[in-house]
Amino acid sequence: MIAALNRLVALVEEHLGEEPDIAVVAGSSGTTEYHLRRMFSSLAGMPLSEYVRRRRMTVAAADVVRGDDLLTTAVRYGYGSTEAFGRAFRSVHGVGPRDVRRDGGPLRAQPQLRFRLTVEGSTPMDTRIVDRPAFRLVGHAARVPLIHRGVNPHIQRHIASLPPEEHSRLKALGDGEPGGLLQVCDDLDEAELTYLHGVAVSRDAPVPDDLDAIEVPAGRWAVFRTSGPHPEVLQTTWAATATEWFPSNPWRLRPGPSVVAILERADDFSTATCELWLPVEPG
Repeated sequence: MIAALNRLVALVEEHLGEEPDIAVVAGSSGTTEYHLRRMFSSLAGMPLSEYVRRRRMTVAAADVVRGDDLLTTAVRYGYGSTEAFGRAFRSVHGVGPRDVRRDGGPLRAQPQLRFRLTVEGSTPMDTRIVDRPAFRLVGHAARVPLIHRGVNPHIQRHIASLPPEEHSRLKALGDGEPGGLLQVCDDLDEAELTYLHGVAVSRDAPVPDDLDAIEVPAGRWAVFRTSGPHPEVLQTTWAATATEWFPSNPWRLRPGPSVVAILERADDFSTATCELWLPVEPG
């Protein structure tokens, strides 16, 4: 996996003006594009598309400072107009190309990533593999920005908007694993995800009209148990699945929701014991 990620980084550098052909790297590495994207995001702390944009604008900044024609520069890095290029440039550097050309900065460089193998794994990960028949996840869903580190305030606001009695109602609906109230992330793209606050129910269970539902096909799940400061320990374990568990085990991610079950927690949610459920298939 480390070699595949470094090949992907090299491909980005070779084709900064184009979209990298991730499927080629995934196929030659014996994995899937879905798994490769998710591993990149977990280890880099940003989606691949964000890394590509930052690298383009880092390299493009030299052309801007040098005085190259802005339209030529925009086309060189895959943008159809100076306006689109300017928006991307400003989103990375905080100022527009003409400001940088006049003042020489400020510039925010994105170094080229290098993934390296380190000797880790001295602490065993508490994991089990579970076969689950098809089921449903039901609850209240919202489309929110993807945030890799720390508490996601958009998810916090979504949960806080639900009245206390709704949590009790959802708990009463749940009838299977993963048990209890669940934090579900589904349909991830490079910037957003669908977050569902709800429970797991059997495939044939009726769903109230006012609730959202995610249909989950039958399959295997890797279940990781975590305990400690929340959400730090959970996020660290999530990243460690990419650095330690997947490279050491014959499994890879398959498309589907990731689910966090809160087993125990402090009243202020400063600490928690959780289960992280990730859909997997043989690697």
